[in-house]
Amino acid sequence: MRPNIIFYFSDQQRWDTLNEKLMPNVWALGESGTMFTDSYTCQPVCGPARACLQTGQYATQNKCYWNGIPLQQGTKTLADHFNEYGYDTAYIGKWHLASDRYEGIGFHCEKTAVPKKKQGGYKYWRAADVLEFTSHGYDGYVFDEDGNKIEFEGYRADCINDFAVEYIENHTADKPFFIFLSQLEPHHQNDHKHFEGPKELVEQFRDYPLPDDLTFLNGDYKEEYPDYVAAIRSLDNNVGRLVATLKKKGIYDNTVIVYTSDHGCHFKTRNMEYKRSCHDSCIHTPLVFGGGAVQQTAHNENLVSLIDLPPTLLHLAGIPVPADYAGNILPVNGYNADERDCVFVQISESQIGRAVRTKRWKYSARALGSGQLGHSATHYFDDFLYDLANDPHEKTNLAGNKEYETVLKEMRTLLAREMIKTGERKPIFHRALKK
Repeated sequence: MRPNIIFYFSDQQRWDTLNEKLMPNVWALGESGTMFTDSYTCQPVCGPARACLQTGQYATQNKCYWNGIPLQQGTKTLADHFNEYGYDTAYIGKWHLASDRYEGIGFHCEKTAVPKKKQGGYKYWRAADVLEFTSHGYDGYVFDEDGNKIEFEGYRADCINDFAVEYIENHTADKPFFIFLSQLEPHHQNDHKHFEGPKELVEQFRDYPLPDDLTFLNGDYKEEYPDYVAAIRSLDNNVGRLVATLKKKGIYDNTVIVYTSDHGCHFKTRNMEYKRSCHDSCIHTPLVFGGGAVQQTAHNENLVSLIDLPPTLLHLAGIPVPADYAGNILPVNGYNADERDCVFVQISESQIGRAVRTKRWKYSARALGSGQLGHSATHYFDDFLYDLANDPHEKTNLAGNKEYETVLKEMRTLLAREMIKTGERKPIFHRALKK
């Protein structure tokens, strides 16, 4: 019997918030399933990361390398594959793949219904293209598959989770289901310029320890971290409610639950916002495979990329993986997977940036000029080089240090290999610009 699959997606969640104290329900899923400790995004921007998941391709391959570039018409999504193989498919929450980038140019539905042809093939729909434009931490609205407005009252993460609970409770047993549940939390509320945790929890986390990779830098973490972690606790509570619904329905044992995030959060320590950076505070994400249909294994320390999740989801459902998928099937349920030697990250909007991370080293390069000018380039300048074994919080940039010239050349070669694999031009590297 093919398993039900729930993909539970948070937004802007750091990897180190996945711990037994803050997220006991998700932690329990990982302890009884598979928890990946070295998972990284391939694109630390909301829309592009979502496009990578829906298409199984890097952002430069699917052409959604900025926020505000819709999925191209005719793109075959995860939902299309699941639909073809007899699954019921549902999308709930933030979509971010329908509206064009520039105001007044192209098609826009940031606050209106996403047309059916832009819903990625999902049959059940309780979503908004830009959920932070149709809601705040409390109250708001989404739309159904026919464009009907559905208002909700209460804490947003709870209400979005309610749609998933309702879907499961009403689902009949003749087909397995694939649910993509895309929460906005703990992402900051753009128009309020503030993270918005549930009011009853924020004070509880007022003195929650700050991550060590933030505190030696300037940022807004002191003011914002209590709301941030309170929002994450609310997500964990909602995962617990979802698990309870599955068990009550009698289908938990045949369900896979995947929990992860699109990128992390550096709290304005590495640039003037929260993402679009090569640093681990931005690219390192939580990743858990749990549920009754996932075999228990030890914590897995393999290097894992967000681009590996689409082929893994299809594999778990017994669906053939397309040849043009860029990722690898992960070692879940006994699958014998080769380990990556690095993860590859494309960075856009703030820059045209490219990075590779191995177990020991991190190297990034950026093209001269603005990330707004295009999605790729030929000439790149050394940006950062970190020795993660001796500098896990990335305090010392070694890119201009001649003692590490050999390492720099090796990492340039590795980055060039990854760029060429995705169809990008062979890069020409130059020494770091003076900062």
